[in-house]
Amino acid sequence: MEKILEAVSITKYFHDPHTVKVLNNINFTLLKGEFVSIIGKSGCGKSTLLYILSTMDTDYEGAVLIENVSLVNRSEAELAHIRNEKIGFVFQFHYLLNEFSVLKNVMLPGLKLAKLSANEIEQRAYEKLKILGIEAEALKKPNQLSGGQKQRVAIARALINDPLIIMGDEPTGNLDKKNSEIVFDIFKELADTYHQTLLIVTHDNEFAGKTQRIIEMEDGVILKTINNSPALPLH
Repeated sequence: MEKILEAVSITKYFHDPHTVKVLNNINFTLLKGEFVSIIGKSGCGKSTLLYILSTMDTDYEGAVLIENVSLVNRSEAELAHIRNEKIGFVFQFHYLLNEFSVLKNVMLPGLKLAKLSANEIEQRAYEKLKILGIEAEALKKPNQLSGGQKQRVAIARALINDPLIIMGDEPTGNLDKKNSEIVFDIFKELADTYHQTLLIVTHDNEFAGKTQRIIEMEDGVILKTINNSPALPLH
């Protein structure tokens, strides 16, 4: 199967005020269409790892590869382009801009990438909102939506450039049980139907338990990998 993302011997130190090793020799591979969660106690390094994998943190030892291409020693401009084109982000806080409509919020990363015309991006944004069942809210402002609807808009925005991988940092952290389940079902459909690759950091063990593979971290290392999908090999 096609390799989408690879972490090779990733080690990370914080130096303030003392030097502390926060990640120690992290290795794993993510295949196309896999839905993988990273769990572990607060402070175990999972969000730090996600920021390295997403190219937002470049101060580490080891290598991150996307589609077998190393991201080490790339310029900030190159990394920004890779981020915008190949990675979609969904955070705990949706970071929607209330001055723009839902539709425009979803379009923004597409307009920034500028691969398609504004009309094509708008059409694509409607398609993503439709997949998520909120196309009827397209012309509203984000502050007119519920928390669950806002997070669905954030997912639509993450999908606008048809990224290789969706990365989530506690995407259900602010949601109640019902909305958490809706977001999980959306992610599962994206993996199952659209072969979207997903890597989600979560505190929600129930959410993680339903993903194909769980990477459990403790004190900056991968403690174990739990494979919930017998069809997929462990990496």
